[in-house]
Amino acid sequence: MALLIIAMLVVVVLGVTIVGVVAVPAHRDGRDLLTRKGETVARSARRRVSSVTHKPLSRTH
Repeated sequence: MALLIIAMLVVVVLGVTIVGVVAVPAHRDGRDLLTRKGETVARSARRRVSSVTHKPLSRTH
């Protein structure tokens, strides 16, 4: 059981490291992180969440 938990933590750490190495510098350079379709999906999800919570979500950038 402990081995499973350690393996899961290793996978999470690897994922965070990859995002940090790839996405953070790209975001700082002003490059888009998502494709056009990804931006559309994110915008749609934001609208759905906003309509459910009845309060506007602030933009993160």
